[in-house]
Amino acid sequence: MTTVGCAPTGTPLPPGIDTPFVLYGHRSSPHIGAVGATIPPVVRALNLSPAARAWDFLSIALSVIAADESCTRTTSADGWTRQIKLTVAVIDPLFWSTAAPRLEEALRFLTADIWRLEFIGGGYLPAPPNPVKVRTEDVVCLLSGGMDSLSGAMDLVADGHVPFLVSQIAKGDKHDQRSFAQRIAKHAMHLQVNHNASPPGRSERSQRARSMMFFGVGVLAATCLQRYGQGPHVELFVPENGFISLNVPLTPMRLGSLSTRTTHPFYLSKLQEVLDVAGLSVRLVNPYQYKTKGEMLAECKNQPLLKQLIGSSTSCGRYARTGFRQCGRCVPCLVRRASFMKWGVADTTPKYKYDALGTPGRRFRDFDDVRSVAVAVHTVDTRGVEEWIGGALNSAIVGNAALAQGVAERGLDELRKFLQVQGVL
Repeated sequence: MTTVGCAPTGTPLPPGIDTPFVLYGHRSSPHIGAVGATIPPVVRALNLSPAARAWDFLSIALSVIAADESCTRTTSADGWTRQIKLTVAVIDPLFWSTAAPRLEEALRFLTADIWRLEFIGGGYLPAPPNPVKVRTEDVVCLLSGGMDSLSGAMDLVADGHVPFLVSQIAKGDKHDQRSFAQRIAKHAMHLQVNHNASPPGRSERSQRARSMMFFGVGVLAATCLQRYGQGPHVELFVPENGFISLNVPLTPMRLGSLSTRTTHPFYLSKLQEVLDVAGLSVRLVNPYQYKTKGEMLAECKNQPLLKQLIGSSTSCGRYARTGFRQCGRCVPCLVRRASFMKWGVADTTPKYKYDALGTPGRRFRDFDDVRSVAVAVHTVDTRGVEEWIGGALNSAIVGNAALAQGVAERGLDELRKFLQVQGVL
């Protein structure tokens, strides 16, 4: 079991920690990691004063990301599943110790690792700024720079909401996030932050825990709203199409967390349980759980603005590795390209690196993601949809299994039609 510990400067970690991290600070040695250093200055500059328990939740989220990035999978017994003992400094360690089993269950589903969480005192709680700016926005919404959050934020504004927009900065997306926020909700608050996780050793690239950062910052933002604590809850919107959210493994080789679960309904439900017992009055909402990406675009309530901005959005899972150019062949890019066809609007994305997927060879038609989609389509065509889905959409983890299966089928059909046009099928 690998032990990771995260605490602010001045809070000592217990002995026996393999990988220590400075929480909300900078490393003092190459043998110590750092995470979250840039967040407090940004929050203070905006005169925000989040709730103490929201700071604790963000501290846990950042610590999970630190552990996820610093514990390499290649050293585990099966090459994937890790055993991680994570110690986190929080303001209320007694409470979080009682919430640990729920958090461990959520994380195990998210990353397919065995987590053990322990909490110590000495957590981070800054003095409130003077003056405190209480925000008048009525909801919080992710604005990642991707298609779904772009369309989702537009729908919220069209419905009369004023969203507090939250962005996790990804290299290459910062400018677009700002531009989108200005065009969608010019006078609303837009919080852009980065976890800046810097492990002391080699970084694990699978990063299955990355969505914890958004939920941590989103909850932090929600507690800064004037309406927080005045009603039943503040809604935190997570706009994600249901096909990607459910992420049914395309082939048997992609079972479990080999397909990402960053917004899976079961994971969201477990996080919601944690928020509820913590007394954090924030409700996680994905209004597009049973919509495909193509359906989201076609039904967006601000079609003129969507058509103007959509080409600048980013979907690619290998964006930084392909020189900040969308590859066109990873699963997120394939879903993106198929959604334009469903929408019936020309794809205005700057040229994909691998555009003509019908071209023979391992870089195009035989690339792993392209072949995996083709295999899934072939499985449905020859053996039926139940053979493809298997047990991935059990009602115990997805809620309404019939609706979940429907969006999975329609999403795969969008991909089928795209690959047929490309000459892959």
